[in-house]
Amino acid sequence: MRTRAMHTQGSSRDVRFCLVFPRESLSIPVMRRVLGDTLDRLGVDQESVSDLLLAVTEACTNVLKHAGPGRKYEVVVKVGRHRCVLQVLDSGRGMDAGRLRLARRSSLRRPPVKAMPLGMPLLRRRPGAADIANLPESGRGLAIMQACVDDVSLRSGRGQGTVVQLRKRIELRDDAPLASLGTWALKDVG
Repeated sequence: MRTRAMHTQGSSRDVRFCLVFPRESLSIPVMRRVLGDTLDRLGVDQESVSDLLLAVTEACTNVLKHAGPGRKYEVVVKVGRHRCVLQVLDSGRGMDAGRLRLARRSSLRRPPVKAMPLGMPLLRRRPGAADIANLPESGRGLAIMQACVDDVSLRSGRGQGTVVQLRKRIELRDDAPLASLGTWALKDVG
């Protein structure tokens, strides 16, 4: 595992770091432990940490199952006062545009609009446990990611690997280091 941490310059006080893992199944629990402990120490609320860990576990599992050749994958993290962005990058075979559109359509489709008790339509809702349970075995990962975070996006190209980006609004605990950052910068630990 290799890590790198940086602080963005300017008025933004985000913490960024990158975790690099070998493409093997043992890396998943290690990634969960390192990422979970880091988010916790930065002061991210426990519910957000749990949601982020489930979503990123699904993304990393997809790398191991579907990425094809490649020796490593990366988890790039950016944590701010009100949001967290995780990117899972692989250098595998990627997907062509048609397959990517099909994955978005079938797995990221939101459930149909349902009426609320007062007859007001619910604009959109996240898939619930029952929605996910009714999905076929293959394809559940994207729906689980979408249920855990506010936004899931995929970028991929044949032979260029895939990037899964997960965005989530977060809350920081009162004792969070990020809540009281001054104008300091972390050194690159490269």
